[in-house]
Amino acid sequence: MSLGLSGNGNRRPSPLRPGSFAFENPVTPMDDEVHPVIHEGRVAVITGAASGIGRAAAVELAKIGLKIAIADVNEAGLRETGAEVAQIVGEANVLVVPTDVSQLDQVVRLREKVFEAWGEVGVLMNNAGIGPKGTSWEGLDQWHQVFDVNVFGIVNVQQTFVPSMLHQENRRSSSTRDRNRALRPPGNAAYNASKAAVKSLTEGLAHELRNTPSANLTPHLLIPGWVYTGLTGAAPGKEKPAGAWTAQETVLYMLDAVRQGKFYILCPDNETRREVDQLRIMWAAGDVAEGRPALSRWHRDYKALFEEYIKDGLAQLD
Repeated sequence: MSLGLSGNGNRRPSPLRPGSFAFENPVTPMDDEVHPVIHEGRVAVITGAASGIGRAAAVELAKIGLKIAIADVNEAGLRETGAEVAQIVGEANVLVVPTDVSQLDQVVRLREKVFEAWGEVGVLMNNAGIGPKGTSWEGLDQWHQVFDVNVFGIVNVQQTFVPSMLHQENRRSSSTRDRNRALRPPGNAAYNASKAAVKSLTEGLAHELRNTPSANLTPHLLIPGWVYTGLTGAAPGKEKPAGAWTAQETVLYMLDAVRQGKFYILCPDNETRREVDQLRIMWAAGDVAEGRPALSRWHRDYKALFEEYIKDGLAQLD
């Protein structure tokens, strides 16, 4: 995905109180016809593609005409994705590579196969993730599992693919997924810590690329809302909750945001509108700036104040 870097150095409204969220985007949006990456013939590499958002991204990019390389540790699910994508773009334009992103040698093999087949990567979607529960003082094995995939898997893919992509002539993009919003509810410290790390890693990538001459590679950070996937309880024959988005809806929203050059792609869902998420983010910043307790949104002494803050903020916007 073609990614524009956000931020133009202008002063922003205080994060401690509601205000306007309509900031000027300094990156010029592009439509489907002229977009340098999201168009027929380019190559997309997607990890975590056996299901959910990864599978939906593979299908939607295939509909646009991209060549699709998909990777996942779930070989059966990966083959299903490959078969679905092949029906859209043909078997010659699909590369199925079972890959455990926590293993660097397997990620290197993935890169070698992609460049051997097609000679370039235009889209890199660093999407693989798992969600075993680890609390602050229990589940050490789960902590290692989560960080091996959610953090070091991201690092392995980024460090393996980005150097090769930097030297390509055509414009490229890298996108990373930070699941479960910018504000993760307490309860799974291991998963939440891993996604905080992903956010920091991707912001660091954006900064380094921005300060690298002739780096024609731009990153996005996808922050989904409530998406009905295996990680959120989806199962064959089970009805999607009304409040959740489908993976396809999330991917289509992401692609529109990429075309607009956005770095932070904060997705709404059918339960929570974007403005509520923005207010939640500003409240969380206030925990630090105003010295409130950690995660005060869920603190019994601050619950009523938080709800009043949201109510007042939405009233100003409506």
